[in-house]
Amino acid sequence: MKKQIHGGDVYRNPDALDFSANMNPLGTPESVILAAQEGVRKICNYPDVRQTRLKEALAEYEQVPEESLVCGNGAAELIFMFAQALRPRRAVVLAPTFAEYELALKSVGCQVEHVRLLEEEEFELRSAASICALVSSGADLVCLCNPNNPTGKLIDREVILEILEHCRKHNARMLLDECFNDFIDEPEQYTLKGELNRYPNLFLLKAFTKRYSMAGIRLGYGISSDAELLDRMRSCVQPWNLSIPAQEAGVAALQEEEYVRKARHLIARERGWMKEEMEKLGLKVYDSKANYIFFQGPRDLVEHCLEQKVLIRDCSNYIGLEKGFYRVAVKLHEENEQLLKALRYELGGGIWQRL
Repeated sequence: MKKQIHGGDVYRNPDALDFSANMNPLGTPESVILAAQEGVRKICNYPDVRQTRLKEALAEYEQVPEESLVCGNGAAELIFMFAQALRPRRAVVLAPTFAEYELALKSVGCQVEHVRLLEEEEFELRSAASICALVSSGADLVCLCNPNNPTGKLIDREVILEILEHCRKHNARMLLDECFNDFIDEPEQYTLKGELNRYPNLFLLKAFTKRYSMAGIRLGYGISSDAELLDRMRSCVQPWNLSIPAQEAGVAALQEEEYVRKARHLIARERGWMKEEMEKLGLKVYDSKANYIFFQGPRDLVEHCLEQKVLIRDCSNYIGLEKGFYRVAVKLHEENEQLLKALRYELGGGIWQRL
């Protein structure tokens, strides 16, 4: 496994404009900040172990029963809870994709099988065949991220459903990470939330982190119609895993529907503009549908951008990628202009050679 380094390391780079982590470009809503502050005033008490207000708000927001929800200290904790509760023997994971799936699976002794996404196929999963073959041969879990991280590529809904149905027939499960679904142009066309009752083997992963730009508060949730699985997951974590400020912030965030819609429109506009400008510089830019852009450039681009006080995500530690692949967040226009300025300065008009 490659060394795990995540984006968002503002602590080692306090003066840099951070494009390495993919938060909502509108920033944390003021209502969320105020709710978290009010929560701090109550920290003489234990947090609500049942998370009642938060789950009521989530159930209304997602239009699912409260009993189908499980909450965690960020999506990452839920991935580890899921692995601990399920303890799969063999799992299928894309390469490249979010590293925490493999970390969590290996922590319980699971054998991880990679389905490589190919550069010549634009890093897209175009067919269910390779994954279904592994399920047929005994894999009992498939982990997918839609849109995928770091590529931003969407997997066709019918491809996912084909894999999910194959999993059901072979008593396998699917973890489907939809944490970036809120930022695509037509989120309802891709979510599988409506399939939960039909497929008890489906576990949807979601988070407040990116949607509301609240990574530091640590709040995520999962949805499943398998009550037994959710009970096992809850037993894998200490009772007070969600702080009072986190629960209060979550309740407030779920009221910010116009904020999410506004961000989606802003991202669609800025993403298109950024792609065009980056392509003019001679960069190989992939057709991301998320709130970040995946591209290929000079092998030393991270260091040169840091000299210009801009932090970008080096993706060479993702399995399936090498030095020269990068990801940048879509931010506000004036911030995106600063990124483009740094890239223009380093690329000298778009002439570069990949070493």
